[in-house]
Amino acid sequence: MPEIRSPLHTDVLSPVARWGAPLLLLAAVALTDLVTSDRLHVLPVMAAVPVLAGALNGVAVTSVLAGAAMATTVLVQLVEGRWGTPGGDVTILTLAAVSMAGLPACSVRCRRERQLRRARSVADAARRAALRPLPRRMGSVNLAATYVPAVSDRREGHSEGGDFYEALHTPYGIRVLVGDIRGRGLSAVAASAALLGSFREAAYEERALADVCGRLEASAARQLHAPQEEPFSERYATAVLLELPHHEPVVRMIHCGHPEPLTLRGGTVRVHAPTPPGAPIGLAHLVGAEPVTQTIAFRPGDRLLLYTNGFVEARDRGGRYHDLGAHARDRSAQSLQDMVRGLRGDLLRHTGGRLTDDAALVVLERCGRPEAGQRG
Repeated sequence: MPEIRSPLHTDVLSPVARWGAPLLLLAAVALTDLVTSDRLHVLPVMAAVPVLAGALNGVAVTSVLAGAAMATTVLVQLVEGRWGTPGGDVTILTLAAVSMAGLPACSVRCRRERQLRRARSVADAARRAALRPLPRRMGSVNLAATYVPAVSDRREGHSEGGDFYEALHTPYGIRVLVGDIRGRGLSAVAASAALLGSFREAAYEERALADVCGRLEASAARQLHAPQEEPFSERYATAVLLELPHHEPVVRMIHCGHPEPLTLRGGTVRVHAPTPPGAPIGLAHLVGAEPVTQTIAFRPGDRLLLYTNGFVEARDRGGRYHDLGAHARDRSAQSLQDMVRGLRGDLLRHTGGRLTDDAALVVLERCGRPEAGQRG
Protein backbone atom coordinates (compact mmCIF):
# COMPACT_ATOMS: atom_id res chain seq x y z
CA MET A 1 0.00 0.00 0.00
CA PRO A 2 1.85 3.12 -1.16
CA GLU A 3 1.94 6.04 1.20
CA ILE A 4 3.84 9.13 2.16
CA ARG A 5 5.26 9.65 5.59
CA SER A 6 4.05 12.46 7.81
CA PRO A 7 7.28 14.12 8.93
CA LEU A 8 7.67 16.31 11.94
CA HIS A 9 8.71 19.87 11.24
CA THR A 10 12.42 19.25 11.92
CA ASP A 11 12.45 16.09 9.79
CA VAL A 12 11.86 17.99 6.56
CA LEU A 13 15.20 19.82 6.86
CA SER A 14 18.57 18.24 6.21
CA PRO A 15 21.29 18.35 8.90
CA VAL A 16 23.15 20.88 6.74
CA ALA A 17 20.14 23.22 6.81
CA ARG A 18 19.59 22.78 10.56
CA TRP A 19 23.23 23.69 11.26
CA GLY A 20 23.67 26.08 8.38
CA ALA A 21 20.78 28.46 9.06
CA PRO A 22 21.96 29.47 12.59
CA LEU A 23 25.59 29.65 11.46
CA LEU A 24 24.65 31.82 8.48
CA LEU A 25 22.75 34.19 10.79
CA LEU A 26 25.74 34.26 13.18
CA ALA A 27 28.14 35.17 10.37
CA ALA A 28 25.79 37.80 8.95
CA VAL A 29 25.36 39.56 12.31
CA ALA A 30 29.10 39.50 13.09
CA LEU A 31 30.18 40.79 9.68
CA THR A 32 27.49 43.48 9.60
CA ASP A 33 28.52 44.73 13.03
CA LEU A 34 32.20 44.79 12.07
CA VAL A 35 31.50 46.69 8.85
CA THR A 36 29.17 49.23 10.48
CA SER A 37 30.75 49.41 13.96
CA ASP A 38 30.88 53.24 14.03
CA ARG A 39 27.38 53.82 12.68
CA LEU A 40 25.17 50.85 13.61
CA HIS A 41 25.51 48.25 16.37
CA VAL A 42 23.63 45.07 15.36
CA LEU A 43 25.47 42.69 17.70
CA PRO A 44 22.41 42.34 20.02
CA VAL A 45 20.69 40.54 17.14
CA MET A 46 23.09 37.68 17.90
CA ALA A 47 20.51 36.59 20.52
CA ALA A 48 18.41 35.27 17.62
CA VAL A 49 21.03 32.58 16.88
CA PRO A 50 20.24 30.30 19.87
CA VAL A 51 16.52 30.87 19.30
CA LEU A 52 16.78 29.70 15.68
CA ALA A 53 19.06 26.82 16.67
CA GLY A 54 16.59 25.67 19.32
CA ALA A 55 13.74 25.63 16.82
CA LEU A 56 15.66 23.43 14.37
CA ASN A 57 17.91 21.20 16.49
CA GLY A 58 18.19 19.19 19.66
CA VAL A 59 19.58 20.37 22.99
CA ALA A 60 23.17 19.32 22.29
CA VAL A 61 23.44 21.10 18.93
CA THR A 62 21.62 24.14 20.30
CA SER A 63 24.13 24.35 23.17
CA VAL A 64 27.05 24.21 20.76
CA LEU A 65 25.58 26.92 18.53
CA ALA A 66 24.70 29.11 21.53
CA GLY A 67 28.31 28.78 22.71
CA ALA A 68 29.55 29.71 19.22
CA ALA A 69 27.33 32.80 19.27
CA MET A 70 28.70 33.80 22.68
CA ALA A 71 32.32 33.31 21.60
CA THR A 72 31.76 35.25 18.37
CA THR A 73 30.13 38.11 20.27
CA VAL A 74 33.07 38.36 22.66
CA LEU A 75 35.56 38.26 19.78
CA VAL A 76 33.75 41.02 17.87
CA GLN A 77 33.64 43.21 20.98
CA LEU A 78 37.37 42.71 21.53
CA VAL A 79 38.10 43.67 17.92
CA GLU A 80 35.92 46.79 18.18
CA GLY A 81 37.20 47.75 21.61
CA ARG A 82 33.77 47.46 23.24
CA TRP A 83 34.59 44.59 25.58
CA GLY A 84 33.86 45.59 29.19
CA THR A 85 31.73 48.61 28.26
CA PRO A 86 28.16 48.90 29.63
CA GLY A 87 26.69 48.35 26.18
CA GLY A 88 28.88 45.33 25.58
CA ASP A 89 27.99 43.82 28.97
CA VAL A 90 24.27 44.20 28.28
CA THR A 91 24.70 42.42 24.93
CA ILE A 92 26.55 39.50 26.57
CA LEU A 93 24.02 39.19 29.40
CA THR A 94 21.10 39.28 26.95
CA LEU A 95 22.65 36.56 24.82
CA ALA A 96 23.33 34.39 27.87
CA ALA A 97 19.78 34.84 29.20
CA VAL A 98 18.19 33.98 25.85
CA SER A 99 20.40 30.89 25.52
CA MET A 100 19.60 29.64 29.03
CA ALA A 101 15.87 30.16 28.50
CA GLY A 102 15.91 28.53 25.09
CA LEU A 103 17.52 25.25 26.15
CA PRO A 104 14.60 24.07 28.36
CA ALA A 105 12.13 25.07 25.64
CA CYS A 106 14.17 23.10 23.12
CA SER A 107 14.13 20.09 25.44
CA VAL A 108 10.33 20.25 25.77
CA ARG A 109 9.91 20.46 21.99
CA CYS A 110 12.18 17.47 21.39
CA ARG A 111 10.32 15.40 23.98
CA ARG A 112 6.98 16.24 22.39
CA GLU A 113 8.23 15.31 18.94
CA ARG A 114 9.43 11.93 20.26
CA GLN A 115 5.96 11.33 21.73
CA LEU A 116 4.32 12.26 18.42
CA ARG A 117 6.61 9.88 16.54
CA ARG A 118 5.62 7.02 18.85
CA ALA A 119 1.91 7.87 18.53
CA ARG A 120 2.19 8.04 14.74
CA SER A 121 4.00 4.73 14.66
CA VAL A 122 1.18 3.07 16.60
CA ALA A 123 -1.47 4.62 14.34
CA ASP A 124 0.43 3.61 11.21
CA ALA A 125 0.75 0.02 12.45
CA ALA A 126 -2.97 -0.07 13.27
CA ARG A 127 -3.91 1.23 9.85
CA ARG A 128 -1.65 -1.26 8.10
CA ALA A 129 -3.19 -4.11 10.08
CA ALA A 130 -6.72 -3.04 9.14
CA LEU A 131 -6.09 -1.85 5.57
CA ARG A 132 -4.73 -4.84 3.72
CA PRO A 133 -3.22 -4.44 0.23
CA LEU A 134 -5.64 -5.39 -2.51
CA PRO A 135 -4.80 -8.15 -5.00
CA ARG A 136 -4.17 -7.02 -8.54
CA ARG A 137 -6.89 -9.28 -9.91
CA MET A 138 -10.05 -10.97 -8.69
CA GLY A 139 -11.82 -13.12 -11.27
CA SER A 140 -12.65 -10.89 -14.23
CA VAL A 141 -11.76 -7.66 -12.43
CA ASN A 142 -8.39 -5.92 -12.15
CA LEU A 143 -7.80 -3.74 -9.10
CA ALA A 144 -5.44 -0.99 -8.02
CA ALA A 145 -5.49 1.21 -4.93
CA THR A 146 -3.56 3.96 -3.22
CA TYR A 147 -3.75 5.73 0.15
CA VAL A 148 -2.24 9.14 0.84
CA PRO A 149 -2.31 10.26 4.50
CA ALA A 150 -2.70 13.92 5.36
CA VAL A 151 0.31 15.83 6.63
CA SER A 152 -1.08 19.22 7.61
CA ASP A 153 -1.75 18.35 11.27
CA ARG A 154 1.51 16.60 11.98
CA ARG A 155 2.41 18.83 14.95
CA GLU A 156 -0.87 17.98 16.64
CA GLY A 157 -0.33 14.28 16.10
CA HIS A 158 -3.56 13.68 14.16
CA SER A 159 -2.18 12.82 10.74
CA GLU A 160 -3.94 9.44 10.72
CA GLY A 161 -7.44 9.52 9.33
CA GLY A 162 -10.24 6.99 8.92
CA ASP A 163 -10.28 6.31 5.16
CA PHE A 164 -10.67 2.61 4.41
CA TYR A 165 -11.28 0.14 1.60
CA GLU A 166 -11.62 -3.59 1.02
CA ALA A 167 -12.40 -5.97 -1.86
CA LEU A 168 -13.51 -9.58 -1.36
CA HIS A 169 -14.19 -12.47 -3.74
CA THR A 170 -17.44 -13.91 -2.36
CA PRO A 171 -19.99 -16.50 -3.57
CA TYR A 172 -22.22 -13.59 -4.65
CA GLY A 173 -19.58 -11.78 -6.66
CA ILE A 174 -16.76 -9.39 -5.94
CA ARG A 175 -17.80 -7.04 -3.16
CA VAL A 176 -16.01 -3.76 -2.52
CA LEU A 177 -16.24 -1.21 0.27
CA VAL A 178 -14.70 2.26 0.23
CA GLY A 179 -15.41 4.69 3.05
CA ASP A 180 -14.31 7.48 5.31
CA ILE A 181 -14.84 7.80 9.07
CA ARG A 182 -15.52 11.30 10.30
CA GLY A 183 -12.64 12.18 12.60
CA ARG A 184 -8.90 11.66 12.84
CA GLY A 185 -6.33 9.96 14.98
CA LEU A 186 -6.36 6.54 16.60
CA SER A 187 -10.10 6.65 17.28
CA ALA A 188 -10.80 6.99 13.54
CA VAL A 189 -8.39 4.17 12.71
CA ALA A 190 -10.07 1.93 15.30
CA ALA A 191 -13.55 2.77 13.97
CA SER A 192 -12.54 2.03 10.39
CA ALA A 193 -11.03 -1.28 11.50
CA ALA A 194 -14.31 -2.21 13.20
CA LEU A 195 -16.33 -1.48 10.06
CA LEU A 196 -13.88 -3.39 7.88
CA GLY A 197 -14.17 -6.39 10.20
CA SER A 198 -17.95 -6.26 9.97
CA PHE A 199 -17.82 -5.99 6.17
CA ARG A 200 -15.46 -8.95 5.86
CA GLU A 201 -17.95 -11.13 7.70
CA ALA A 202 -21.18 -9.79 6.18
CA ALA A 203 -19.89 -9.85 2.58
CA TYR A 204 -19.60 -13.66 2.75
CA GLU A 205 -22.73 -14.30 4.83
CA GLU A 206 -25.38 -11.99 3.35
CA ARG A 207 -26.91 -12.75 -0.05
CA ALA A 208 -28.24 -9.21 -0.70
CA LEU A 209 -25.95 -6.19 -0.80
CA ALA A 210 -28.55 -4.20 1.15
CA ASP A 211 -28.24 -6.70 3.99
CA VAL A 212 -24.47 -6.17 4.01
CA CYS A 213 -25.15 -2.46 4.40
CA GLY A 214 -27.54 -3.24 7.25
CA ARG A 215 -24.84 -5.18 9.05
CA LEU A 216 -22.51 -2.20 8.73
CA GLU A 217 -25.18 0.08 10.17
CA ALA A 218 -25.61 -2.29 13.13
CA SER A 219 -21.85 -2.35 13.65
CA ALA A 220 -21.76 1.45 13.57
CA ALA A 221 -24.47 1.58 16.22
CA ARG A 222 -22.17 -0.40 18.52
CA GLN A 223 -18.77 0.95 17.55
CA LEU A 224 -19.29 4.58 16.55
CA HIS A 225 -21.86 5.53 19.16
CA ALA A 226 -20.07 4.10 22.18
CA PRO A 227 -19.46 6.64 25.01
CA GLN A 228 -16.50 8.83 24.11
CA GLU A 229 -15.43 12.44 23.94
CA GLU A 230 -17.41 13.28 20.78
CA PRO A 231 -21.23 13.40 20.71
CA PHE A 232 -22.74 10.39 18.93
CA SER A 233 -24.08 12.59 16.14
CA GLU A 234 -20.53 13.54 15.23
CA ARG A 235 -19.46 9.92 14.66
CA TYR A 236 -20.39 8.40 11.32
CA ALA A 237 -18.88 7.03 8.13
CA THR A 238 -19.60 7.81 4.51
CA ALA A 239 -19.20 4.81 2.23
CA VAL A 240 -20.06 3.19 -1.07
CA LEU A 241 -20.63 -0.57 -1.39
CA LEU A 242 -20.28 -2.43 -4.67
CA GLU A 243 -21.14 -5.88 -5.94
CA LEU A 244 -19.81 -7.16 -9.25
CA PRO A 245 -21.63 -10.40 -10.17
CA HIS A 246 -19.49 -13.18 -11.60
CA HIS A 247 -21.35 -13.58 -14.89
CA GLU A 248 -23.10 -10.24 -15.47
CA PRO A 249 -21.58 -7.10 -17.06
CA VAL A 250 -23.04 -4.85 -14.36
CA VAL A 251 -22.16 -3.44 -10.98
CA ARG A 252 -24.60 -2.96 -8.12
CA MET A 253 -23.88 -0.13 -5.71
CA ILE A 254 -25.23 1.43 -2.56
CA HIS A 255 -24.33 5.02 -1.69
CA CYS A 256 -24.06 5.97 1.96
CA GLY A 257 -23.44 9.71 1.79
CA HIS A 258 -20.15 9.17 -0.04
CA PRO A 259 -18.65 10.98 -3.08
CA GLU A 260 -20.13 9.61 -6.31
CA PRO A 261 -18.18 6.91 -8.16
CA LEU A 262 -16.86 7.66 -11.64
CA THR A 263 -16.87 5.32 -14.62
CA LEU A 264 -14.32 5.67 -17.38
CA ARG A 265 -15.40 4.27 -20.74
CA GLY A 266 -13.65 5.05 -24.01
CA GLY A 267 -12.02 8.17 -22.61
CA THR A 268 -15.34 9.52 -21.29
CA VAL A 269 -15.91 10.05 -17.56
CA ARG A 270 -19.39 9.70 -16.11
CA VAL A 271 -20.48 10.54 -12.56
CA HIS A 272 -22.95 8.13 -10.92
CA ALA A 273 -25.03 10.10 -8.47
CA PRO A 274 -27.26 8.14 -6.06
CA THR A 275 -31.03 8.01 -6.59
CA PRO A 276 -32.09 8.75 -3.93
CA PRO A 277 -29.08 9.87 -1.81
CA GLY A 278 -28.26 7.49 1.01
CA ALA A 279 -27.53 8.34 4.63
CA PRO A 280 -24.01 7.88 6.06
CA ILE A 281 -23.39 4.71 8.03
CA GLY A 282 -24.24 5.43 11.64
CA LEU A 283 -26.94 8.00 10.81
CA ALA A 284 -29.43 5.95 8.77
CA HIS A 285 -31.45 5.01 11.85
CA LEU A 286 -31.87 8.70 12.71
CA VAL A 287 -33.47 9.60 9.38
CA GLY A 288 -35.16 6.26 8.71
CA ALA A 289 -33.31 5.78 5.43
CA GLU A 290 -33.17 2.34 3.82
CA PRO A 291 -30.27 1.32 1.58
CA VAL A 292 -31.10 1.58 -2.13
CA THR A 293 -29.28 -0.64 -4.61
CA GLN A 294 -28.47 0.97 -7.95
CA THR A 295 -27.37 -1.09 -10.99
CA ILE A 296 -25.19 0.29 -13.78
CA ALA A 297 -23.50 -1.29 -16.79
CA PHE A 298 -19.89 -2.35 -16.31
CA ARG A 299 -18.59 -3.98 -19.47
CA PRO A 300 -15.10 -5.26 -20.41
CA GLY A 301 -12.71 -2.31 -20.70
CA ASP A 302 -14.68 -0.11 -18.33
CA ARG A 303 -13.02 1.34 -15.27
CA LEU A 304 -14.74 2.37 -12.04
CA LEU A 305 -13.14 4.92 -9.71
CA LEU A 306 -14.00 4.90 -6.00
CA TYR A 307 -12.41 7.54 -3.82
CA THR A 308 -12.67 9.49 -0.60
CA ASN A 309 -13.20 13.25 -0.42
CA GLY A 310 -9.48 13.89 -0.01
CA PHE A 311 -9.13 13.25 -3.76
CA VAL A 312 -11.71 15.86 -4.79
CA GLU A 313 -11.66 18.45 -2.00
CA ALA A 314 -7.88 18.99 -2.06
CA ARG A 315 -6.95 22.52 -3.10
CA ASP A 316 -3.89 24.12 -4.59
CA ARG A 317 -2.37 27.39 -3.39
CA GLY A 318 -4.91 29.31 -5.44
CA GLY A 319 -7.84 27.56 -3.76
CA ARG A 320 -8.80 25.49 -6.81
CA TYR A 321 -10.18 21.99 -6.20
CA HIS A 322 -8.46 18.92 -7.58
CA ASP A 323 -10.30 17.67 -10.69
CA LEU A 324 -10.04 13.89 -10.38
CA GLY A 325 -12.31 13.27 -13.36
CA ALA A 326 -10.19 15.35 -15.71
CA HIS A 327 -6.97 13.66 -14.61
CA ALA A 328 -8.58 10.23 -14.96
CA ARG A 329 -9.69 11.07 -18.50
CA ASP A 330 -6.17 12.22 -19.39
CA ARG A 331 -4.74 8.93 -18.10
CA SER A 332 -7.37 6.63 -19.55
CA ALA A 333 -4.92 5.09 -22.05
CA GLN A 334 -2.48 4.04 -19.33
CA SER A 335 -2.42 0.62 -17.69
CA LEU A 336 -4.45 0.35 -14.49
CA GLN A 337 -1.46 0.41 -12.14
CA ASP A 338 0.21 3.26 -14.02
CA MET A 339 -3.04 5.21 -13.98
CA VAL A 340 -3.41 4.93 -10.20
CA ARG A 341 0.22 5.88 -9.63
CA GLY A 342 -0.26 8.84 -11.96
CA LEU A 343 -3.45 9.99 -10.21
CA ARG A 344 -1.64 9.84 -6.89
CA GLY A 345 1.16 11.97 -8.31
CA ASP A 346 -1.34 14.43 -9.80
CA LEU A 347 -2.91 14.89 -6.36
CA LEU A 348 0.43 15.50 -4.66
CA ARG A 349 1.51 17.97 -7.32
CA HIS A 350 -1.80 19.82 -7.09
CA THR A 351 -1.44 20.27 -3.31
CA GLY A 352 2.31 20.64 -3.22
CA GLY A 353 2.46 17.49 -1.10
CA ARG A 354 0.47 19.08 1.74
CA LEU A 355 -2.89 17.37 2.00
CA THR A 356 -5.33 18.55 4.66
CA ASP A 357 -7.30 15.29 4.57
CA ASP A 358 -6.46 11.66 3.92
CA ALA A 359 -7.14 10.47 0.38
CA ALA A 360 -7.90 6.91 -0.75
CA LEU A 361 -8.51 5.71 -4.28
CA VAL A 362 -9.60 2.29 -5.60
CA VAL A 363 -9.94 1.67 -9.34
CA LEU A 364 -11.63 -1.43 -10.78
CA GLU A 365 -11.32 -2.56 -14.38
CA ARG A 366 -13.54 -5.14 -16.00
CA CYS A 367 -11.43 -7.41 -18.16
CA GLY A 368 -12.44 -10.59 -20.01
CA ARG A 369 -13.67 -13.82 -18.58
CA PRO A 370 -12.40 -14.94 -15.14
CA GLU A 371 -9.12 -16.75 -15.34
CA ALA A 372 -9.13 -20.38 -14.24
CA GLY A 373 -8.44 -20.67 -10.55
CA GLN A 374 -8.66 -16.93 -9.97
CA ARG A 375 -10.35 -16.47 -6.60
CA GLY A 376 -8.46 -13.38 -5.34
